[in-house]
Amino acid sequence: MIEQRGLFLEEFVVGEKYAHRPGRTVTDADNVLFTTLTMNTQALHLDAAFSATQPFGRPLVNSMWTLSTLIGLSVAQLTQGTLVAQLGLTDVSFPAPLFVGDTLTAETEVVSVRPSASRPGQGVVVLAHTGCSQNDEMVVTATRTVLVWAREGAQ
Repeated sequence: MIEQRGLFLEEFVVGEKYAHRPGRTVTDADNVLFTTLTMNTQALHLDAAFSATQPFGRPLVNSMWTLSTLIGLSVAQLTQGTLVAQLGLTDVSFPAPLFVGDTLTAETEVVSVRPSASRPGQGVVVLAHTGCSQNDEMVVTATRTVLVWAREGAQ
């Protein structure tokens, strides 16, 4: 029986790059639901008439949806069932907007891997995530630090 899972600590190799496919096409429902669920009343996400008067001329996809989906696209390939905890996100940037109808794809590069000094059987992995639109325009980047199981410590 083959069960899909993420990578154990020993399977992460510094410098390896992963393309996470398929991508995710953003719908208006995604943007409105995420924005309202998170109590973000920003008119740039919810009000098409207002957004039409602003520099981009249409509603922007909530950047937190973009970030969350960027990370989510990597889960099946990298951390499904092997993640102990997310430790942090740094260097988050949104160099270009994402709009309803755009398709977000993600790539991840392994930046560093080390055994945990305080948690035997686990290790710390730093991942550099990049998200692009269907036009290969970079729309989000983030560095993510995670705690993962080593093979020996896996339950």
